[in-house]
Amino acid sequence: MKQFAYKTLLGILLSIPLFGENISVDAPRVVLKNIEFNVSYSGDFSEQDSFALLVNGIIFSPSNITDGKVHFNQISISEIKDASFHLTSGEETIHKFNRKVIPGWISILPPIIAILLAFASRAVIPSLFAAIWFGVWSLSHFSIMDLIPSLLNSFYVYILNTMIDRDHAILILFTLMLGGMVGIIYRNGGMHGIIKHLIKKADTPRKGQIAIWLFGIIIFFDDYSNTLIVGNTSRLLCDKLKISRQKLAYLVDSTSAPVATIAVITTWIGFQVGIIADALPGLEGLDESAYMLFIHSIPYSFYPFLAIVMVGLIVTSGKDFGPMVEAEERARAGIKYAPNMDNLEADAGADADELFVKQNVNYKARNAVIPIAVLVFSMLYFIFTSGEGDTLKDILGSSDTFGALMHSTLLSALTAAALSVGQRILNLNEILDAWFSGLKFMLMGLMVLLLAWALADISKDLGTADFIVSTLGDSISMPILPSIVFLIAAATAFGSGSSWGVMAILMPLVIPLTWAVMGNNGGATPENMHILYSTIACVLTGSVWADHCSPISDTTILTSMASGCELMDHVRTQMPYAVSAGAAALLLGTLPAGFGAPWWVLLLLGIGSQVIVVKIFGRKTS
Repeated sequence: MKQFAYKTLLGILLSIPLFGENISVDAPRVVLKNIEFNVSYSGDFSEQDSFALLVNGIIFSPSNITDGKVHFNQISISEIKDASFHLTSGEETIHKFNRKVIPGWISILPPIIAILLAFASRAVIPSLFAAIWFGVWSLSHFSIMDLIPSLLNSFYVYILNTMIDRDHAILILFTLMLGGMVGIIYRNGGMHGIIKHLIKKADTPRKGQIAIWLFGIIIFFDDYSNTLIVGNTSRLLCDKLKISRQKLAYLVDSTSAPVATIAVITTWIGFQVGIIADALPGLEGLDESAYMLFIHSIPYSFYPFLAIVMVGLIVTSGKDFGPMVEAEERARAGIKYAPNMDNLEADAGADADELFVKQNVNYKARNAVIPIAVLVFSMLYFIFTSGEGDTLKDILGSSDTFGALMHSTLLSALTAAALSVGQRILNLNEILDAWFSGLKFMLMGLMVLLLAWALADISKDLGTADFIVSTLGDSISMPILPSIVFLIAAATAFGSGSSWGVMAILMPLVIPLTWAVMGNNGGATPENMHILYSTIACVLTGSVWADHCSPISDTTILTSMASGCELMDHVRTQMPYAVSAGAAALLLGTLPAGFGAPWWVLLLLGIGSQVIVVKIFGRKTS
């Protein structure tokens, strides 16, 4: 009896490999009808073994067998029903699994739902969550019994997984720490100290506008902080120098997001690098890091540069055009501006009340300059010391960018706290309160980012990018792809009122599409890489452009509130400037860049066009 038991146990152990318990499989969560996909098996395989894959009775031969892995590529299923996968070796099945087959168009519904709901509701977070829920539900083939479990899994599986990812956690902590630093240097009067120095000699409307413009560029690290600091601290200056509130709102709005989106150390960079990084897995042959892709995209970010230049031309020339002329003339005539801010404050919420300066403190610029300097220089130090190579590109490409972000923001926050305590401006409790106030400013953006990561994950499981690539990859001309992306991002952001929400939705879809289009046009050669850089830039800058023009944009509303200007007055007077810079960015920048024109030539051409616009249409204000 014992001998029989031993033989039985030995037989079971020897049969384990035959039933595939030591085999793992990499396959899509669901299969899209008529869309090619790949399946890979890992195990103790040999190149001499004979393998085949049976999918609903159709036999597929291995594409290759390497390092204990068997790869089956370009599999396609033409029927909408459950698919059965059987890996065979000789006459024997050694592994099997099943997958659901769904129509390809279902895969694009989650991002479309997110966009449409954002349009309709002006609420990005509920829209993103609803899209994630729908995506999870679609994985179960829209079973009514799985409707509630899909809701629970949206939160417990997908959103949770984004939070426990190490890179995601680093970006979250970086954003929170930077927001906390901003809260401290605002509370201790450091930010107000900077503007005090800038406006000390501003005794004319022209000098006052130049000072506000420069101050907006200096506060480069966060658009919300820029808006609230510059807007609130410049009101009295504008009233004193008879500068219209509409002009102040324009100066603030056009030096907040445009500066933040192209600066290399901002609260935006964590978000932007994060959504780029989330789109990269699975793109064979793309070996650049997300951070380097972002850096390379900056030269193709034509709109932010032109928007900032346009502001400079307006304030230095003393000219305006469009409805702003009338607003400035009324201000110069001493006609008091009396906006109705009730609805505006309701829309903006209580955000503006979170940051304030402690009463009876001396405004010292060094209390802001030193922490910001520590942030910038420590960031550069950690990037260069963690990288390897003989060239700048090699060093930046191999550096621990995420680690540098963490270290630099921690040091800058500690520096701001030490300066405040050392000068007895704030005690420890006040520092914690100020840090938490700055942190609160980041929470909305972080929630958008978290849900965006989850939506990207569900889109991967649904094969959204594969469907888009398969459908459009062969039909889109590579040179005009960035321009198309720019217009799509702009239209979506204008309707939804959220630049970050649009970036988060589009980036995971656009990058794989662009890579596929590049592959159809000769691959990732140095001659083609500008298309990828430009497309990434167009997602970011197209969103910012439309955000400037949209009356339902959060930054537009916040700018109006901080500047003491009615919302529609701000939108109406800013629109001509934004349209001028946006049209030049698209027609003289992005479009010719797609055909290989040097970016620096196009940037100069765009700047020249704005000089001509101001010269022809601008009118000096008396």
